[in-house]
Amino acid sequence: MALSDDTLAFVGCGMMGEAMVKGLLRQGLVDPRQVVASHPRAERCLELENRYGIAVTDDNRDAVTEATIVVVAVKPQFLAEVVSDLSGAVKKDATVVSVVAGAGLARLGSDFGVKRVVRVMPNTPAQIGRGMSVWTATAAVDAAGRNKVRVILSALGAEEYVSHEPELDMATALSGTGPAYVFMFMEALVDAGVHMGFSRRVAERLVFETVLGSAEFARDAPEHLAKLRNQVTSPGGTSAEAQYQLERGRLRTVLSDAVWAAYRRCQQLGGAADFDTNGRSLK
Repeated sequence: MALSDDTLAFVGCGMMGEAMVKGLLRQGLVDPRQVVASHPRAERCLELENRYGIAVTDDNRDAVTEATIVVVAVKPQFLAEVVSDLSGAVKKDATVVSVVAGAGLARLGSDFGVKRVVRVMPNTPAQIGRGMSVWTATAAVDAAGRNKVRVILSALGAEEYVSHEPELDMATALSGTGPAYVFMFMEALVDAGVHMGFSRRVAERLVFETVLGSAEFARDAPEHLAKLRNQVTSPGGTSAEAQYQLERGRLRTVLSDAVWAAYRRCQQLGGAADFDTNGRSLK
């Protein structure tokens, strides 16, 4: 196995960290004895220990002392605290894998005192092994190291490597934040179904299966999305009328504006010292 000689430390083993641990163990990619997770709450540590049989601690330094791969999975506002906790504790030849939104490779390398740094933007479907993770790495992460990263990310679903770090902010806005757009769209469809007279249970089933089937159909079809849409649009029909209303409501423009807003916000978080809590520039 690619990870057979590694010890993995998960710092801040919350939702995303647990998804990685769960996927790696479920697929037999690591042994529980290779994994240690840290979390500040004792009850959460006990939960992880009982659920996965891994080593747990409430001390971040203890978690990373022997780790060859350190996964940093904390919220952006807690990164500075974690960096302070781990000062000098991470091994110089360790690989740091970060899922912290907005934290760049150079900053992470400097903060943790390592050259091998990987930056990942996953999304929430990773919790069921159907996520989309976009990632990049410093030049110090060689081919073997990148293969290990691919193995780790395979536990979350699909992965896509990009060679230019700025694309991570783009991925944050598109696929990282993407589930929120999809959930809001689905919620609106369900509410429309209820408004017409369906029970919420039936409306939800119709919407869930429609979205799931449409996504899988589009993924596997060779045609452009516009052609697939045209295939279900008859002149003067229900789809044509519905799409006319969506265009009148500026659906495309609003969605594009939302993605760009998320992109700008990610860039702001990456340089948090230059912005106030409302995202306004301090310069």
